[in-house]
Amino acid sequence: MDEKAENAVIEKELQQKPRRSFRKWALEWLETIVAAFALVTVVFTFVARVITVDGISMEPTYFDGNRVLVTALAGEAQQGDVVIIVHALEDTIIKRVVATEGQWVDFDPELGELTVDGVPLFGEKYGIENGITQIPQRPGLVMDFPQQVPEGCVFVLGDNRGASTDSRYLAVGMIDRRNILGKVVFDLYPFSKPGQARE
Repeated sequence: MDEKAENAVIEKELQQKPRRSFRKWALEWLETIVAAFALVTVVFTFVARVITVDGISMEPTYFDGNRVLVTALAGEAQQGDVVIIVHALEDTIIKRVVATEGQWVDFDPELGELTVDGVPLFGEKYGIENGITQIPQRPGLVMDFPQQVPEGCVFVLGDNRGASTDSRYLAVGMIDRRNILGKVVFDLYPFSKPGQARE
């Protein structure tokens, strides 16, 4: 078959192929966009959420305006995990779990440290200064210590111990695990420090 005949056959095949209408093409794209939007909505409603840090209570780990990825699928919150908490104060808060159910929490005024089951939990373990963890001098607003963490609860502190309303305060108290939205698993913003959540 010569080249002219071959081109004629190809042209005939192209003419016989049904052309998709613009309407059909547009509907296919619309279906794809709607499906993608539905998937993203499900993921960010039930699987993971992006939370913006509000305030200074977690400095130097997290600063006001930082964005983090939070999920409830990363397992139960353990000592050292940074979590997002709802229904403790008016706004959603970010804090670090320092004790879990059954553990005894107290403060050593000489060391300036939290103790868990009688063992000091030094600040340097979480990248903060040692000797800055005290019971705030706010009579009537803070809990009496020592305290045992009840079943199904955790005790949380902000890393910026002197500027954190946390489980030391009666307004927050022990955190029911059902009020933990999820664990911080990934740092999203600022872009200069993205990556796995800081400990």
